[in-house]
Amino acid sequence: MTQHDPAQKVHDAKVAIVTGAGRGIGRAITLELARTGHRLCIAARNRAELEETRAATGLPAKSALIVLIDLAEEDAPDALIDAAVDHFGRLDVLVNNAGWAPPRSSLIKMRAADQDRIIAVNLRTPIALARLAASRMAKNGGGTIVNIASSAARLTPAGEAVYAASKAGLLAFTRAAFAELRASGVKISAIVPGLVDTALIPHNQRLDRASMLRPADIAAAVMHIVNSSAGACPVEITIEPQIDPLSRR
Repeated sequence: MTQHDPAQKVHDAKVAIVTGAGRGIGRAITLELARTGHRLCIAARNRAELEETRAATGLPAKSALIVLIDLAEEDAPDALIDAAVDHFGRLDVLVNNAGWAPPRSSLIKMRAADQDRIIAVNLRTPIALARLAASRMAKNGGGTIVNIASSAARLTPAGEAVYAASKAGLLAFTRAAFAELRASGVKISAIVPGLVDTALIPHNQRLDRASMLRPADIAAAVMHIVNSSAGACPVEITIEPQIDPLSRR
């Protein structure tokens, strides 16, 4: 009878990076990846939140690496990919979940620093992370990249011009990269959710939060992409609530 080394099984377990993993959608995605046997590199700016996420996975520290990082920094993509690969020796899944936006305001009143941060966190860094991850994944026979976009990319709401542009850019990038990477076995897809009930959406009496999507809904879509074959992977998944949360207006 063939004997299997448990340590070898752990070493062979797939490795996933999740950005913005401290709460909300990122935490839900992390928990689902952990449940399905992935080792994890979880990244965000808040250590306490990342510690809570890691504790919720039930994984030991060696299997759930915490990386404190500001994804607006120019060297963040290289630093994050290197941290994961140096620790685990491989990379199989990248989920570009982190996003940022200031409170809704007119374009004229927007600060240049806020504009730059939106573009950096929502577009520049996800592109760079995808490029670096795809290079490593292609050499190892394949992998999965999931970009979390937003329905704002299509709805283009007033007061969110730069945010909408950043998410629209992420969708365009995903579609172009999908066509380019699929021959190498690297899957890249985007998820386009409607309103999700997280702390990022402030209280609004016109908003029926009970009708909003849940973070677990987005996590389920991520796992659909992760589990898809390279030949049948969707380029994009749009998820909308069954009832419009803004129907009270």
